[in-house]
Amino acid sequence: MSLELRIKSLEGVRNILHQFIKNEVTDTPSYSEFENSLRLAEIKNPWFTKKNILTALEYWDRVLTSNTLFSWLEKYSYKDVQTKTIGLVLAGNIPMVGLHDCLCVLLLGFKAKIKLSSKDNVLIPFILNLWKEFCDELEFEFVEKLEKFDAVITTGSNNTARYFEYYFKYIPHIIRKNRTSAAILTGNESEDELIKLSNDIFTYFGLGCRSVTQVFIPENFDLDRLFQSFIQQQDVIHHNKYANNYDYNKAIYLMNNDQFWDNNFIMLKNSEELYSPIGVLYFTRYDTLLSVESFMNSHSDKIQCIVSGSHAFPFKTIPFGESQNPDISEYADGIDTINFLLSI
Repeated sequence: MSLELRIKSLEGVRNILHQFIKNEVTDTPSYSEFENSLRLAEIKNPWFTKKNILTALEYWDRVLTSNTLFSWLEKYSYKDVQTKTIGLVLAGNIPMVGLHDCLCVLLLGFKAKIKLSSKDNVLIPFILNLWKEFCDELEFEFVEKLEKFDAVITTGSNNTARYFEYYFKYIPHIIRKNRTSAAILTGNESEDELIKLSNDIFTYFGLGCRSVTQVFIPENFDLDRLFQSFIQQQDVIHHNKYANNYDYNKAIYLMNNDQFWDNNFIMLKNSEELYSPIGVLYFTRYDTLLSVESFMNSHSDKIQCIVSGSHAFPFKTIPFGESQNPDISEYADGIDTINFLLSI
């Protein structure tokens, strides 16, 4: 089957996603299977609330159009491409975060051996099996241990990355480590922009690598502006696991006599660290934008994306509210997965 037909077959998957999201068809087997998968995914991983799963599905509904997929892949050369077997070790921090790697491998007509995260072992199999109904030539299998493959793509923590780098050192590989995202405010942001920033912070409970966990603010910036923009997110505290993390971190700060600002569902803490714990947002006050630029450059290997309304920086920034909506052609850690697969 050609690349063109594999792309078109994804339209069938996308149509079912769209119907499910819009609640347009409720008496089909696919709809019932979808609902059952959502319930099972949330039971297995309480961080995967129905709201968060639907947020992820809405993203895939937007990007899985033939026009988008053709525009993404038309820039590559597919001459003399031979079928390879690719091992995939997927993350599970947010719903279906590993689906992009699966698409890259399967759209090229390669075989995929997929080691799922125990945190996300329901939704991706459902989507891929649904795709196989429209494209029966897809070759993938879900495995507990990777064996007999030509290259590997892994996503995990810094600790697992060290293990992967040793274990796969003689095999072509992409090995991704921990990353997070940051925002830069100038003080000129509108209230609407700050509300959009709250989505970059709270979507998926801040668990994604594209979730903002550090905000750079001018010296005279009023923190109450942030708290005011966060109000629409206050229901997050009713999620049991989020609330437990919030309470735990608050207790630690109180016992240590740490200074922090609190609005009863998120804490702001002055710190130059990038990775804030759940229920906490770090902020750093700056005197000049050059100092922020220097920080970003020196920590570029830890930052997935930077959110800002300013275009004064030499590095790429994205608009407020868009951190969880990357183009399908935007690769994790800036490593072109398609180029890598075509080069092995």
